[in-house]
Amino acid sequence: MFAEVSRIEEQLDYTFKNQELLKEALSHPSLSSEIRPAPPDNQRLEYLGDAVLELVISNHLFHRFGQCQEGPLTKLRASVVSKNALAGAAQRLDLGAQLFLSKGEEGSGGRNRPSNLADAMEALFGAIYLDGGIEIAEKTVLKLLDDELTKLNPDEAQGNTKGELQEILQSITPEAPIYEIIEQHGPPHDRTFISQVTWNGVVLGKGSGSSKKTAEAKAAGEALKSKIWQ
Repeated sequence: MFAEVSRIEEQLDYTFKNQELLKEALSHPSLSSEIRPAPPDNQRLEYLGDAVLELVISNHLFHRFGQCQEGPLTKLRASVVSKNALAGAAQRLDLGAQLFLSKGEEGSGGRNRPSNLADAMEALFGAIYLDGGIEIAEKTVLKLLDDELTKLNPDEAQGNTKGELQEILQSITPEAPIYEIIEQHGPPHDRTFISQVTWNGVVLGKGSGSSKKTAEAKAAGEALKSKIWQ
C-alpha cells in the first residue's frame, strides 16, 4: 500500500504531510464489503474535490477567456470537468493501478471503470486541498488537466447565436438581421475581423474573431445580451 502511495506522490510532484488523506483518496467504497471495521473511503473527499475543481477551472477560464460570456464559459468548464475528461486524466496518471479496491470490484474491471477513475481524481483534488491549501490544489488541477485545457476552443462554445437571434427578431418582423465586416487588421495568417449586426437600421451588436464566422457569432451574442430591440 505505501509503495503505491509513494508512486502517486512522485507523479504528482507533491508529498503529502498527512499520508492518511492520500490513502483515503485512493480507497474505493467497495472495501467496506471486505474489511471490518470499514476503512474511510474516498466519497467525502470526492465531494470536496468536486467543489475545488469547479472553483479552479472557473477561475482559470474567467481570466483566460475575457471576452466569453457566462454561457460559453459554462460550456467550456463542463467539457473540462466532465467524467470523461477526468477519467482520461486519471488514465494518463495510471491512477487505476493505484486504487485500493475490493477483490470483487477489481475482478469486475473496477481499475479501468471511468466512474471510479473520475471519482478518484476528484477525491485526490480534495485531499491535496486539505493537505496543502488552495494554491497547491490549483497548481495540481491545472497540471493534470492541461491536455483538456489546451484543446479548448471558445468559438465552439458560442453556440448558434446567429440562429437564435434571427429566430427572435423574425418573430417580431420578417426582416432578417444583416451582418457586415466593418474592420479587419493583422497579417493574413493572424487576421482579426470585426463584425456588426444591424436590424431595422439599428446596430444591435459588434464582435471580433479570427474568422468572419466567429466575429459574426460574437456580434450576435452581444446582440442577444444587450437586447436593444426591446
